[in-house]
Amino acid sequence: MAEITAKAVNELRTRTGLGMMECKKLLTESGGDIEKAIDIARKKGIKTSITERQASEGRVAGARSADGKTAALVEVNCNTDFTAKSEPVAALANKAAQYLVQNPKGDASQQVANDLIDVAQKTGENVRLGKTAVLTNPAGKVALYIYAISGKIGVIMSFAGKVENLTDELVMDVGGHIAFARPFGLDRNSIPVDLVAKEREIAVEQAKATGKPQQIAEKIAEGKLNAFYAERALLDQEFFNAQKFKGSIQNLLKEKGLTLQDYKRVEVGQQ
Repeated sequence: MAEITAKAVNELRTRTGLGMMECKKLLTESGGDIEKAIDIARKKGIKTSITERQASEGRVAGARSADGKTAALVEVNCNTDFTAKSEPVAALANKAAQYLVQNPKGDASQQVANDLIDVAQKTGENVRLGKTAVLTNPAGKVALYIYAISGKIGVIMSFAGKVENLTDELVMDVGGHIAFARPFGLDRNSIPVDLVAKEREIAVEQAKATGKPQQIAEKIAEGKLNAFYAERALLDQEFFNAQKFKGSIQNLLKEKGLTLQDYKRVEVGQQ
């Protein structure tokens, strides 16, 4: 008789939402083969469809260490917004985020595997761990922003410089900007060179099509590239609230003696 391992039982529970004893029985009957166990369950009329339902709803939770050196984001997905707003999902997401703060290189999915199964069984929904993100900055400070109205967008940021100037208001401003501006990356270097080259080529050809000579067309192209960067590179983007500060994100931070070294953005359902 094949040995029924705890790993196999947990995998079958994760994939079907069935109880532990039921999974053990099915695996015993299938000789330890998970796919056969699922087929046996279906032939018996046992519902195994929890994980077949699309998990397109969810919430993003975040956590930050007490010393401000590490922050993490976790996405938990499920089938309905009703379940996404529930206490069990919030507790699961917070547990995973707290684990990553304490173990930045750890595997949160393994840490909360049993919790995922329990919440799935309680709600009857396909509850799973989605994207995760961690930032650590021993020499500076990290910050956390969650869009509280929906709970579906989270941002973590890593700062250097005069970190004593990093107020809650500034975190809200920069985090909110990142949440809704959806920058391509931190700076110009984060944009693929082939994409930049393509934009430059198009801009040059557009200028030449209006009768401009090559040299002038290239200067025009450089101007258009600056606008291209201002749309995609976070530090080049104009701060979203011009009434509060008129200028780029980079200049906003420069006034405070700060530099943004990195950021991570997580949104439910987005890559």
